[in-house]
Amino acid sequence: MNQAIVVMGVSGCGKSTVAALIAGRLGWPLGEADDLHPAANVAKMSNGIPLTDDDRRPWLTEVRAWIDAQDGDCVLTCSALKRSYRDLLRQAGVRVRFVHLHGDTEQLALRLASRTGHFMPLSLLESQLSTLEPLQADEDGIVVRINAEPAHIADVSIQQLGLGIQSFPAS
Repeated sequence: MNQAIVVMGVSGCGKSTVAALIAGRLGWPLGEADDLHPAANVAKMSNGIPLTDDDRRPWLTEVRAWIDAQDGDCVLTCSALKRSYRDLLRQAGVRVRFVHLHGDTEQLALRLASRTGHFMPLSLLESQLSTLEPLQADEDGIVVRINAEPAHIADVSIQQLGLGIQSFPAS
């Protein structure tokens, strides 16, 4: 059965970097859920206004549609902060698995403060952390701490997901 690997977590945890490495190592297409946000969501976040469940629902439906449109295995970034959001993504026509990138608040804040060219301001980190429902043991996926180099995090993720990769290209 085909599968989608969703690299999830709050802003600043390294979703885009780790997902790109995983997709490259597996040779699977990569998607960025941030690119699927409607303009109204981007405007709210750019202005420091947290999204509501009602704001996120159509976006998550679009993310799920992206997964279904891949017609095969894929890797995708998506915050997927709540279990209900992940449940919606799991309704895709493939096996949806999660890599939850987890880090300390201070580490996340430092990363966000140094990031440029993204609509997500540092001021929304606390909102995301309070919304976050960590991946649970009965959910298909893994939790990986972000206290290592992204290449190592990607390699560990691939191994823990049992994707059968025996050797990795040099980073």
